[in-house]
Amino acid sequence: MSSNDPDFFRILRVLVSHDVDFIIVGGVAAVIQGVPVTTADLDIVHLRTAANVERLLAALDDLAAHSRLDARRLRPDASHLLSPGHQLLTTDAGLLDVLGEIAGGHDYETLVAGTADIEVGGRRVRVLSLEQLVETKSRAGRPKDLAAVQLIRHAIQERDRRT
Repeated sequence: MSSNDPDFFRILRVLVSHDVDFIIVGGVAAVIQGVPVTTADLDIVHLRTAANVERLLAALDDLAAHSRLDARRLRPDASHLLSPGHQLLTTDAGLLDVLGEIAGGHDYETLVAGTADIEVGGRRVRVLSLEQLVETKSRAGRPKDLAAVQLIRHAIQERDRRT
């Protein structure tokens, strides 16, 4: 499968089957919650404990994940995944960004309270709330994030109007 034809459900199934603790952030988190945006990759923030990183490495192995920024197709190791850095990966199911933390130094522990447990493709996953997405994308400040903020805010207004 090419990165032009991602199978995010497959990536999520593999992560869940390995009991990886993670939060979906970024564009896919917005899409799951009804925001009309497109994205080419799945962004997750994972719990950076030795046990979770071990499970994550097994999942990444199943997905044949390797660095998309290095022609040597290097695979992440535990030291990479225990750090707050970003691992930008290509998998056999599409692009996956494995993030130790996101804008403002927010890691799994600080983000988990702002998540919802949502069923996606028959699996329960943690997804960053729309309100938290606005905050993190605003803080990131990139043009594409700021454009998405407007769509996310509109989705929040529509959701609140219905409730």
